Amino acid sequence: MHIPDGYLSPSTCVAFGVVMLPVWAKAVKNVKNRIRSRYVPLMAIGAAFAFTIMMYNVPIPGGTTAHAVGGGLLAVVIGPWAATICITIALAIQALLFGDGGVWTFTANCFNMAFVMPFVAYGVYRLIAARSELTSPRRWIGAAAGGYLGLCAAALCAAVELGLQPILFHTASGVPLYCPYPLSISVPAMLLAHLLVAGPLEAVVTALVVRYLQSYDTELLKSDTPACEPSPHASIGYRKMWWALGAMVVLSPLGLLAGGTAWGEWGTDELQKAIGFIPAGLGRLADTWSHAPFRDYSLPGLDSFGSSALVYIFCALFGVGIVILMTYLFGRLQAKEGRAQH
Repeated sequence: MHIPDGYLSPSTCVAFGVVMLPVWAKAVKNVKNRIRSRYVPLMAIGAAFAFTIMMYNVPIPGGTTAHAVGGGLLAVVIGPWAATICITIALAIQALLFGDGGVWTFTANCFNMAFVMPFVAYGVYRLIAARSELTSPRRWIGAAAGGYLGLCAAALCAAVELGLQPILFHTASGVPLYCPYPLSISVPAMLLAHLLVAGPLEAVVTALVVRYLQSYDTELLKSDTPACEPSPHASIGYRKMWWALGAMVVLSPLGLLAGGTAWGEWGTDELQKAIGFIPAGLGRLADTWSHAPFRDYSLPGLDSFGSSALVYIFCALFGVGIVILMTYLFGRLQAKEGRAQH
């Protein structure tokens, strides 16, 4: 679901930037009004979780891959606006350091995964959970349904964005300038992968974590309260979350078992083999950001020595560290400004 540079026209990317600027502004204002100092680690863990789970690629019939995002879970636990901030930070690190998603297309990727997904997920969750007790089965059922539908909604948005490109942007003879696949191909390809594989995975992960919190730390499910302040005993839950995040990093090479490239994320060489040419606009923009130090979660020259798993773990650990640092600093700043205003 990470749209690379070149697959969307510059005007499309700018349009999504216009949409996302007020969304980010609203998210920052909302977080500033709600955040408390002891709530900051939860945001950092949430952002790191989203970054890590997106490294777990799962195989899709036909030779492509997909992954969960964690947007529904973050929306349930820390609220949709905070989820927008956390996923935005994760996507920025992925694009800049690992070349996962484009710089031009960053705004579109954020619209899909950092805005549409958490808000659809949260809406479905609230509809099903309503005012039920924090320990009610309606909570984890609503979270699972929200995670599933949120991910599928984000995938549908990405598919429509890609599928509109050959209709809106082409040469006088009809040759696509950017993404070459129309809606009749992009929508089924993206939706089937997420409806049948990635969506159920997202639902299961979301449900399991929410069910765990129902048993051990229900305070962390109060995302709809004016001020999400964990209980004095929430640090116990935090410790377990840190251990769980560490386990995810260590096990991240499982994401390498899925062969193939996610649909719509091909490099220019793969696209050349698939359709026989590289659209002119796509070719110009594809290498906009060629300075990612760990492109494709690798270190140049090391993968050939059978160390790809260790390199993947290093990339996961490094990325998680940067995401946690950025999110923590952002959270502390907002908490400080929030206290000053009150």
